[in-house]
Amino acid sequence: MIPDDDLAAQLKSWRHALHRCPETGFEEWQTADFIARVLGEMGMEVHRGIGGTGVVANLRAGSGTGVIGLRADMDALAIQEDAPGRAHASATPGKMHACGHDGHMAMVLGAARLLSERRDFEGTVRFIFQPAEEHGRGAKAMMADGLFERFPVDAIFGAHNMPGLPAGSIATRAGGIMASEDNFVIHVKGRGTHAARPHMGVDPIVIGAEIVLALQTIVSRNLDPGLPAVISCTEFITDGIRNAIPTNVTIKGDTRSYTPAVQALLETRMREIAEGICRLHGAGCAFTYSHEFAPTVNWEQWVPSALEAARNVVGSDRVDGNIAPMMISEDFGAFLQAVPGAFVFIGNGETGMPGGVPLHNSGYDFNDGVLSVGARYFAELARVALPVHRGG
Repeated sequence: MIPDDDLAAQLKSWRHALHRCPETGFEEWQTADFIARVLGEMGMEVHRGIGGTGVVANLRAGSGTGVIGLRADMDALAIQEDAPGRAHASATPGKMHACGHDGHMAMVLGAARLLSERRDFEGTVRFIFQPAEEHGRGAKAMMADGLFERFPVDAIFGAHNMPGLPAGSIATRAGGIMASEDNFVIHVKGRGTHAARPHMGVDPIVIGAEIVLALQTIVSRNLDPGLPAVISCTEFITDGIRNAIPTNVTIKGDTRSYTPAVQALLETRMREIAEGICRLHGAGCAFTYSHEFAPTVNWEQWVPSALEAARNVVGSDRVDGNIAPMMISEDFGAFLQAVPGAFVFIGNGETGMPGGVPLHNSGYDFNDGVLSVGARYFAELARVALPVHRGG
């Protein structure tokens, strides 16, 4: 058995090495090299280049025919790290692991080390390292490259650290746990004019502002209050200057929801509102809407395995089996549309405590104190989902 201190030190070393060399989606070449080398040193059968930079390693034990996948995401974000004095800070300007994928990779590598040593399961565990999670492209790329045809699984499991939850706690639920993400772009074409003579133009800023406000009525007045959804306008871009009313305004943003019916309603009403307001004011309108992330919907039959593994590792008092769904999105949802499985949150630390800095923040860092929890949780999944059958 690997001593706790030895495992913790190894996980921290791996995590810090990965944190120093962040790479964004489909550019994770050094990251893939690192992962493949570590897995190869464990004696794993390693496969490279799946879906671009993805890595899969297989570990077999006993004669069981069951197969599970343990997935970690690999990519970083295009954010400049703001962490004076952090010894393991990003060495790549403008990029950092601001979402904790460095920690996720270290945890799955830790599970691989634990399982390769003790082999207390019957069957096959596949360690799946996925590129390009942040923009919802990596899971589809791996599947398009034959991931589940080449490496079939009975179920797949994933996890994400979660600032705001107590460090080392584990939470999940059956059914929808994270939302879909759809992106939209609304282009308003007016007629530019001098700021002192607005009557000579068609002001796209006023029209765009009216659209932004009107979009908020969709959730409050068109959608059943029992159905979750969010519409967020996140960018408002013009080609104007201080003393000139612009000709063009572009509004960008995203929506979050859980069902195709709600996605369709949001898209339809957004298009109607944007085009209608533009028509009312004599402006042109171009509306585009794209589906980026599928909702993450846990399979009911595999949530008990995730909960059992979690309780075995951290105790029942630190496990929540019915956490409220969150409106964040995860590329893991695409995997769960193709194969069964379950996803959990691992607490990174409450606000104001170590690990409590929000995700996608320039000062964020994965909490090294929870690395062992994640590694042991993933390893325990193999014991629970692929039990050793002892003869009697």
